[in-house]
Amino acid sequence: MEKGKSAIKINGCDNVVVLLKNVAGGEEVFGITAQGDIPMGHKMAVGSIAKGENVVKYGYPIGHATADISSGQHVHTHNLRTNLSGLLDYEYRPEPVPVLPKKEGMFRGFVRENGRVGIRNEIWIVNTVGCVNKIAEKIAKIATDRYPGRVDGVFTFVHPYGCSQLGGDHTHTQDVLKNMVNHPNAGGVLVLGLGCENNNIPEFKKVLGTWDDNRVKFLNTQDVGNDVETGLDLIDQLVRYAEKFERQEVPVSNLVIGLKCGGSDGFSGITANPLVGRISDELIAHGGTSILTEVPEMFGAETILMNRCADKEVFGKTVKLINDFKQYFIRYDQEIYENPSPGNKDGGISTLEDKSLGCTQKGGRSGVVDVLGYGDVAQKRGLNLLQGPGNDIVAVTNLMAAGAHIVLFTTGRGTPLGAPVPTVKVSSNSQLAAYKADWIDFNAGILLESENADMKSLAGEFFRYILSVASGETLTKNEVNDYREISIFKDGVTL
Repeated sequence: MEKGKSAIKINGCDNVVVLLKNVAGGEEVFGITAQGDIPMGHKMAVGSIAKGENVVKYGYPIGHATADISSGQHVHTHNLRTNLSGLLDYEYRPEPVPVLPKKEGMFRGFVRENGRVGIRNEIWIVNTVGCVNKIAEKIAKIATDRYPGRVDGVFTFVHPYGCSQLGGDHTHTQDVLKNMVNHPNAGGVLVLGLGCENNNIPEFKKVLGTWDDNRVKFLNTQDVGNDVETGLDLIDQLVRYAEKFERQEVPVSNLVIGLKCGGSDGFSGITANPLVGRISDELIAHGGTSILTEVPEMFGAETILMNRCADKEVFGKTVKLINDFKQYFIRYDQEIYENPSPGNKDGGISTLEDKSLGCTQKGGRSGVVDVLGYGDVAQKRGLNLLQGPGNDIVAVTNLMAAGAHIVLFTTGRGTPLGAPVPTVKVSSNSQLAAYKADWIDFNAGILLESENADMKSLAGEFFRYILSVASGETLTKNEVNDYREISIFKDGVTL
């Protein structure tokens, strides 16, 4: 990586640089005169690029020039198009992955009676159907005022599903809600139903399997006269059960972290995403688990992940992961590569390859140990790939349901979104960190601004911060602001 005062060249093979500030026409950048005004985070050609020739960033093609581009010109959507099209055939070409030195560390968590470890001791109200959302909110509000300090809070997560769904949609809803009930960040759970929904409590119990009657309570609101008071009585029992748990020293190997990006910009693949990749590798070195999702944002960089698969079986599951999601687009007559978003483009990302090569860096350099279906829970320690879309609310819900205690969420544009679990917002640039200080938890932008900042030392600082969050010493901004929500993937008929 070659950094100047005004721009950065990520890889020696690149024929573009990323601007570190707004550049005016006529200004010198890397000894080249800018041919017009170019916004911060956008790309400038550092040599002539002929029409049809690949534009190279991160050392990989991110598309081809649609017109002749001269040195110093702005390179973006007006003169750059993706190289991606249709379905692809893949060949397993395993590449060596770094052997990470094993590390040991501890944090303070809650050990549940089934042996799983949580990082919060909360009471969750899980609704089997959207019809009871307002009742759940009312119970949660009263209980929050009634039990200050006895647990880490009483929360509910509204959603519109649980009834009138068929097939896979119904299964998706049940799987996500089941995993919420079983999530170790919840010291106690009230499952709140209506009674006539197709995901009614007796049916949901069949999916849930075994549960601890002390930890999980059930209430069909059609079956009682005063649903709020009955619910509060059950919450009281759950609080008395959950408050018996105390934090204790547990190995970092118990920690599961979800990896997510949203509202990316031209710096995301240079600062925040590589930083999170370092954290993923560090956690795995400690014996922990990381989960990477957003399958459409792997398109164009998927072979990098495929070549890091542990074996042919995992490779085959990764190929299926990619192709199944492409078929999902095709089934609805949608363009597979209709990405990046308008906000991404404003921030300097031009094509899906440009976006994906930055996004997948959140997975670090570790090997891929497993591929999870939607609604699956991570079982293997190491880097897991998770089926699911890039939509921010759906993705953070998906990561939580897969067992993530914490979601690391990188952003260059900013978002207040929070999952049911602590959601650490990592800014790719310092301007965002300062402007939206009430949203941002950690600033990776200093990697571009401070001469003394380096990735290794910043990753060490960030990892210590994450352990402080896991130990309850630090609350994330989504927790402070009480921004917690869920959304479940939908792909079918609603009655």
